Amino acid sequence: MLTSELRPGGRETAPTRLDDDDLELLLLIRHFERNLLDLFSAGKLNGTTHTCIGQEYVPVALARLLDDRDYVFSNHRGHGHYLSRFRDPAGLLAEIMGRDGAVCHGVGGSQHIFRERFLSTGVQGESLPVAVGVALHLKRHEPGALAAVFVGDGTWGEGSVYEALNMARLWQVPLLVVVEHNEIAQSTPTTLQMAGTIAARAAAFGVEHRRVESADVNAIRGLVAPAVERVRQANRPLVLEFATTRIGPHSKGDDTRTEEELRSVRARDWYLAYQKVFPDQFARLDTRQREAIERITRDVDARTPSRWEGSCPGQSES
Repeated sequence: MLTSELRPGGRETAPTRLDDDDLELLLLIRHFERNLLDLFSAGKLNGTTHTCIGQEYVPVALARLLDDRDYVFSNHRGHGHYLSRFRDPAGLLAEIMGRDGAVCHGVGGSQHIFRERFLSTGVQGESLPVAVGVALHLKRHEPGALAAVFVGDGTWGEGSVYEALNMARLWQVPLLVVVEHNEIAQSTPTTLQMAGTIAARAAAFGVEHRRVESADVNAIRGLVAPAVERVRQANRPLVLEFATTRIGPHSKGDDTRTEEELRSVRARDWYLAYQKVFPDQFARLDTRQREAIERITRDVDARTPSRWEGSCPGQSES
């Protein structure tokens, strides 16, 4: 079967208990993103930034299914992807604020991060063809590794998506396409900009598709792990679609949704679910991560401006 829905009880079912490490990572990302919005409001950040508030559980659930050999291609809403990979809030915040210790010396900012086998870009659909090429390399030279690329539902309006899926299927490469389907592309509801379904589009190329309706990190891992392993071992591309919610604005304070719409998406927030079901564990770790981000912010804000000397991290000058 090329497509199926993975619904371990759906959003209405209470989540299962997470270990402290997983819940701390979820809360680290949540408080990091909230902090960015506060810094913008205080006039301490320039440019733009796109927070993943509401979607944090997607990269956290996948983090233990990926390893250091895998390449991860992120997008404009990629802070959670980076933090799930490296757990480096100080380096990322320094990059966004342009301070000493920045991941890319302050020249990448919020959207364009390069570190080891991680790359993010703000250009919609740009990473998919690159990820296919990387996956082909991995198939030939590093069997068992995969290329994971995160996209949103709005990215399916880009022709490069379909060219990439065509090549991935023809060449049978280990490509994992993670779709964070939050039902809105900047300010346009998906219902107004997408005909058909992502499942049908993947099926048109003979690419396996799975749709996940749950926000339970443990349940997600248990359900998708076998499919991800097939990507590695059988070189079978997979489109893994998450039905998720973007609770924050598209960028900074530009949310165009009505208050009724916002109440609806907030009611589905994983944060509230874990807070309700596991109050003691949640309160302890929530306070710890909020205070940790506050300390990191004070430290980074006090640093000197970053300097770029003409080479990227991890690359020798030539």
